[in-house]
Amino acid sequence: MSKRLPNLPAWQWRNYHHHHRHPTNLALHLIAVPLFVLGTLLVLTGLFNLDLGVMAVGVLALFAALTLQRQGHRLEAQQPEPFSNRKDAVHRVLVEQFITFPRFVLSGAWWRAWRERHRH
Repeated sequence: MSKRLPNLPAWQWRNYHHHHRHPTNLALHLIAVPLFVLGTLLVLTGLFNLDLGVMAVGVLALFAALTLQRQGHRLEAQQPEPFSNRKDAVHRVLVEQFITFPRFVLSGAWWRAWRERHRH
């Protein structure tokens, strides 16, 4: 997917609200995205300090974050487009965690989706 798209953040943003409407998915993302960011920081810290323990905790945090988000996405009526390959998966996941979801929250779109949860 990202191979064909010159502007992955714009593509992801365009349909993001369609894949993030279910209240449980919205709540899980509020937990999972910061957990993913924390996990990434722990992995990087572990690498720079050559600390396998910190790195292992970071990997566990990444795994937990992705598992939570996967479960949340399964609740959505409209599923995201499947990944085309590993590179696409990595690109899309990183853009979602560090750009699209924070933008979703900061723009007020998360709150609008949360308020509209009873209308669906």
